[in-house]
Amino acid sequence: MMVNHPEHAPITQFPIHDNCLVIGGISLARLAQRIGSTPFYAYDRQLISARVQSLRQHLPANIHLHYAMKANPMPAVVQHLAGLVDGIDVASTGEMKVALDAGVAPEAISFAGPGKSRQELACAIAAGIILNVESEYELETIAQLAKETGFQASVAVRVNPDFELKSSGMKMGGGSKQFGIDAERVPAVLQRIAQLKLDFEGLHIFSGSQNLRVEAIQEAHEKTLQLGLQLAAVSPVPVRTINIGGGFGVPYFPGENPLDLGAVGNNLQHLLAAIPVRFSTIRFIIELGRYIVAEAGIYVCRVLERKISRGQVFLITNGGLHHHLAASGNFGQVIRKNYPVAIGNKMGINDTETVSVVGPLCTPLDLLADRMALSRAEPGDWVVVFQSGAYGLTASPVAFLSHPAPLEVLV
Repeated sequence: MMVNHPEHAPITQFPIHDNCLVIGGISLARLAQRIGSTPFYAYDRQLISARVQSLRQHLPANIHLHYAMKANPMPAVVQHLAGLVDGIDVASTGEMKVALDAGVAPEAISFAGPGKSRQELACAIAAGIILNVESEYELETIAQLAKETGFQASVAVRVNPDFELKSSGMKMGGGSKQFGIDAERVPAVLQRIAQLKLDFEGLHIFSGSQNLRVEAIQEAHEKTLQLGLQLAAVSPVPVRTINIGGGFGVPYFPGENPLDLGAVGNNLQHLLAAIPVRFSTIRFIIELGRYIVAEAGIYVCRVLERKISRGQVFLITNGGLHHHLAASGNFGQVIRKNYPVAIGNKMGINDTETVSVVGPLCTPLDLLADRMALSRAEPGDWVVVFQSGAYGLTASPVAFLSHPAPLEVLV
């Protein structure tokens, strides 16, 4: 059965049995009992595997697929994905440790992000992972640390292109950015890498994220490959890899529809087929986080009270923005829009009412659903927020007001 709120794209990935949501083959009621408390996040491992399989099916066979751990760094999720993808991209030494503990080969781990400390750089060099260099200062620091420790440093250059991913939910390239080295400075940086005799891996060009427009992603792929090959042509050291970033979006809000992955893959196939033979040894990487895990996860909290204030019904729950900042609208939304939300133990019931779902925090920002049509709920029922597998728990201010942190399970 499909969860179909008229204001949202249908949620079809989870079965429903006896009006109860099923995740990972377990009914929500049984899973909640197994976990023992709410709120919690639950991630469906089969849905994660299916998404990777779909990417393998639709993207060119010679594309290497990397998982951007920042989307969901839960160790069990990373462990599961370690056997499915070709590499892991991390953004801290904490994430690096999770990837290494999951058995990912150091040479398949890359570390991106501005402002890496000397200690972080030293840890990464000792681990043997690839450092995505974000500035010329960082490059010199890496070279100095490599000389001091005697360990070979593996580096790639993160490029700040002179274009952006149009219609992107979060623009990561183009114009002045804290990310990467401006494209016009990269040839000189490549010359410096050759002088420093660092182990050079390649280029990382990331222009934006959360995009559902095929035409925008196609244009970004074309420009990214063009720029990458232009830089490879003038590089004094061989370019082994070009990471063309990600940007694949998932539908969250009214009017949004799933990305046409087939169209993206077909266009990328044509672009790669046209690459000159002299670049045939370069490996091309797509780095995805949200697209792999977002739709496989749910956030579950429990209704504590039904409250009516001047005719408006509020479902007061034990969850909220401290656990799921993005669903509250406080993680990048300009105009707040509702995530897909449902009463997880009353799926498909026609007895609906318009309610607002709020949490227990002393702020009006603690809002999970604003005037949504949901099945009539009572204290003890479960509120489910879909599309919650990415940028959920670790992107939220869990310490705010000192409420207990939610649990996470992979089922």
